[in-house]
Amino acid sequence: MANLRNLKKEIDYRLEEVVFDCDMAICFQPSKEKEIFEVMQEAVGVRNDLFAKAMNPAEPHNPSLVRKHYAALRAEMDDVFGKLFEKLSKINEKK
Repeated sequence: MANLRNLKKEIDYRLEEVVFDCDMAICFQPSKEKEIFEVMQEAVGVRNDLFAKAMNPAEPHNPSLVRKHYAALRAEMDDVFGKLFEKLSKINEKK
């Protein structure tokens, strides 16, 4: 990771992708709007949690621990947003 700014941009990018996919799903399946909107709200909550964690590392004066913190945060980001995409896919599979 190059810097905190890039990490925050990556978090926002992932959020935008989830929201865009949710908007498209609502356009094609308006009957599932409530379920899809809940996924969007959950994605915004995840974004806010990740931002809070990014801005507050446990030991800000220990570079080694800060790197580990951000590596764990990146892995968590991949996992959480992946689960949101899976959740949206499952909603879209239902008829």
